[in-house]
Amino acid sequence: MTQPDLLTPAQLAQSLQLLRQQAPLVHCMTNDVVQTFTANVLLALQASPAMVIDAEEAAQFVSFADALLINVGTLTRDRRDAMLAAVQSASKVSTPWTLDPVAVGALSFRTEFCQQLLNLHPAAIRGNASEILALANQAAGGRGVDSVHQADAALSAAQQLAQDYHTLVAVTGEVDYVTDGKRTLAIPGGSPLMTRVVGTGCALSAVVAAFSSLPGDRLQHVAAACRVISLAGEQAARNVQGPGSFVAAFLDNLWTLEASA
Repeated sequence: MTQPDLLTPAQLAQSLQLLRQQAPLVHCMTNDVVQTFTANVLLALQASPAMVIDAEEAAQFVSFADALLINVGTLTRDRRDAMLAAVQSASKVSTPWTLDPVAVGALSFRTEFCQQLLNLHPAAIRGNASEILALANQAAGGRGVDSVHQADAALSAAQQLAQDYHTLVAVTGEVDYVTDGKRTLAIPGGSPLMTRVVGTGCALSAVVAAFSSLPGDRLQHVAAACRVISLAGEQAARNVQGPGSFVAAFLDNLWTLEASA
């Protein structure tokens, strides 16, 4: 396995500028806790969010969307069926979809479902280290949605997953890694305050889905998605008092982020 390279500022600028030009419509089948925050993050980046969850409508809507997000944070059996219908529809019309395997390994129902989804060719997978290790059957999982592993501990598992399922894997933590199994990019940065508010990881997965829809080098684009979120977090944390003001500053920094940053 190759050692990670760093995402360059020029790569970030190119991907961010392209995202704003394309303004992708992202079909977010995400968890109930983070829907509003996820939508606001996408809007701040000039993408368009949609949250369609009924099985029949979800399968139909995928054909209109530029990307699909599957986040299993508040999974139910009805929602599983809707997500599966949407993914199957996405495969038929070649809509790229991203998997966020929230709390996989810790809970059997979602773990089995995410293992099933791996065979339906996600364009990208975004999870914390414990989730990626569990998805690769290399660990039991984290403490619910919280990782008990550092991102670099899951790098080998991420590279193997990417190779086995011909996808991109983003494993996030204090340093994020994005890999296609052969090439790997490292993305440092962020702020501890990002772990003190609900939804930054889930919103990142939606941003990964948006960037995955862009033409060109998908590895670069997904790495840029990770850096956009970490950079906005860094900038927001500089002048806030705590988690409450951080959320507003984070969204503002996504809106004003310079493509040359």
